[in-house]
Amino acid sequence: MSQWSYAEIQRTLEGAHCLTGPAEAHGTLAGSLCTTVGYRLEDWLGEILPEARVSLMPPRELSDLFGETAGSLAGSEMALELMLPEDDRPLGERAEALGAWCQGFLYGLGSSPISDFERLPGPVGEVVRDLVQITQVGVEPDEADEAGESAYAELVEFVRVGAQLVFEELTPYREPPPPSCAGVLH
Repeated sequence: MSQWSYAEIQRTLEGAHCLTGPAEAHGTLAGSLCTTVGYRLEDWLGEILPEARVSLMPPRELSDLFGETAGSLAGSEMALELMLPEDDRPLGERAEALGAWCQGFLYGLGSSPISDFERLPGPVGEVVRDLVQITQVGVEPDEADEAGESAYAELVEFVRVGAQLVFEELTPYREPPPPSCAGVLH
């Protein structure tokens, strides 16, 4: 779990004139880490901050979030935590943030050389297709009850595990190519 709350990350991003909210920014980070070899903090900041802000020293909160996310995706414990509003926030706000997280994740995936994730066979393609649907998640006023809370918790867990699965399944795409044998004499 992040040492920084959603509200703290939101204040940091607003102070840096971020182009997205915390959920979408974190989703972008996770999606990019799934597909890009050597993805760096500077790369992520270049995606979410105005150009004038990228060259500044990154706020500690964002550096920590980057490191925590990269570590949790690469770890064997499936410990990825989504940057979403706290449970005391209204269900509609949390559901909207979950949709934004998925949107950011798909954006991050889309920055890779893989041309069409939805057509990938097996679990990756299925997860991506489901995440596309979750970007449209919403809550009707009469759904903000225990059943709505339960459905939201299930979606959060699905997205969390799905993102981890995508990371693991796309490992071959992040591996650097083998050194070229061109010019080697035997």
